[in-house]
Amino acid sequence: MGSHESFLSAQFRASPARARLLPYVIILGLTLVQDSLGGSLRYWIYLVKMLVGLWCIWEMRHAAPEVRWAFSWEAVTVGVMVFVIWVGLDTYYPKFQFLVKAGSPWNPFKEFGEHSTMAWFFAAVRTFGSAWVVPPIEEAFYRSFLYRYLVRVNFITVPLGQLHWRSLILTSLIFGFSHYQWLAGILCGLAYQGLVIRKKRLGDAMTAHAITNFLLGIWVVCKGAWHFW
Repeated sequence: MGSHESFLSAQFRASPARARLLPYVIILGLTLVQDSLGGSLRYWIYLVKMLVGLWCIWEMRHAAPEVRWAFSWEAVTVGVMVFVIWVGLDTYYPKFQFLVKAGSPWNPFKEFGEHSTMAWFFAAVRTFGSAWVVPPIEEAFYRSFLYRYLVRVNFITVPLGQLHWRSLILTSLIFGFSHYQWLAGILCGLAYQGLVIRKKRLGDAMTAHAITNFLLGIWVVCKGAWHFW
């Protein structure tokens, strides 16, 4: 192990589970801090969270080699389909605050002003952060670690393409209920995991997740649908 290896990289290399779990826990912790704050500070915390997320992704690149972007028509189809489901189902079921989503919706234009440069900056940070930083971290945790861990504790021996119905359902339920839009989240989890099973790799689900989040970000800003954030 090189003398210049960072503490975080060493932690990831020490344990396959840690490499896929710690980045998610770190981001979740920062999200809880962010959502407990009011005013402009929550926007700056989100920026810090995305920078920390990028650092985690960089440090886990060798310890979790399946976390690699991959492009396919299936990934594009699933990404667009999940976006349509997320927006289309929104008015048809009640929402519950299980884990996060405390306080008022994220609306930088309300916080910083309608024509503020800072408002556009934070709208871009949220849109691109959710598309480029969130997918690798969440997919590594849910689709690579949790799904396989529920099959076998020594999860690294479970092929990404293995279908296990109980694990598929449980992972999708946990993923769904970690979101304010829980029903769409459950369907989203099923779709992303199905993509991993079909393609036998994680990268397509990362791409689908990125497409969904990017389209949702554009929708939120263009339509003023801030409740999605």
